[in-house]
Amino acid sequence: MDIYTSTLSPALDIGAGCYLLVIAVLSIVGNLLVIITAVKKSSKMKPLELFSVNLAVTDLGAAVTMYPLSVASTWSHHWLGGNVTCVYYGLAGFFFGIASIMNLTILAIVRFIVSFNMQSPNEIFGWKKVKMLCVWIWLYALVWALFPILGWGRYGPEPFGVSCSLAWGQMKNEGFSFVISVFFFNLALPVVIIICCYFGITIKLYFTHKKVMNNSNQVPNIVKLHRRMLTIAVLISTGFVVSWSPYGMVSLWSVFHDSRVIPPEVSLLPCMFAKTSTVYNPMIYYIFSQRFKREVKQLCSCLLPNSTKASKDNSIYMVSGHTKLRTNPDHILQEISEVKDSESSAKRTIE
Repeated sequence: MDIYTSTLSPALDIGAGCYLLVIAVLSIVGNLLVIITAVKKSSKMKPLELFSVNLAVTDLGAAVTMYPLSVASTWSHHWLGGNVTCVYYGLAGFFFGIASIMNLTILAIVRFIVSFNMQSPNEIFGWKKVKMLCVWIWLYALVWALFPILGWGRYGPEPFGVSCSLAWGQMKNEGFSFVISVFFFNLALPVVIIICCYFGITIKLYFTHKKVMNNSNQVPNIVKLHRRMLTIAVLISTGFVVSWSPYGMVSLWSVFHDSRVIPPEVSLLPCMFAKTSTVYNPMIYYIFSQRFKREVKQLCSCLLPNSTKASKDNSIYMVSGHTKLRTNPDHILQEISEVKDSESSAKRTIE
């Protein structure tokens, strides 16, 4: 049998194609909304928000360049285009996947540095630094994606025949060093960095919240903003890792064992589950950001941008630049004191 012929049943091929079509539509629409919202507010956008736009671009790029070919192939019960499109598809998937995980890693490091620094985020990371980091993310992903083309590693069809990726089963000997390097530098190390950074931010926020509550019965908005953005960032990072972990484990298993032992139907599931990583980010923004939700409704109902009042939530992004994200307890207590003084002055004026 041709290696590019589906080993799945025709019904399962059609079902997988329909599933991928839904994922493609949701991903394209959702990430386009994120980008459009950012473009509309580009004059007010802060440097650190560029990382969230960059993440939306990686997800949109994966959906546009990969999913149509995959849908057409599953419905044809045969991979379309042969070796050329297989290498293209594998390279695109690897490229956008590396770009996404590195974007999340850099974002976690940036948030960690900002949270433990008393300066404004814009003073620590200006436009020049942020743009350089984004360029580094894309170049890093491109270098890794080109390695199999240059002879270190290789691309090939998945066991079920109608998708392509890194040829894990064929890299038992000559490509073993590539496999170990990929898993260490592009999965294990980034995951450890992300966990450590957000754990440190959580501890910092916990002690800040505790100190503030000891001096006031009301939690200030700045602490609530920190907590909400931390939740968004952790959910997005966790979602990416969770969606790709089953595929990573199956791929690693196939390097040390005979991949033909795994039934095609079983090898299909982790691959399909990994595709969801391009969908959920806009959904998380929509749930946790009132501003993003409001602007999406405005776009859908074709209302004018000024028809609604501005929301208190100043950013749809995982890192906000509209408010100084300070977790220093003394700064927060000072803000509370200033608010109380303003309220007392207003009362005296009224009286």
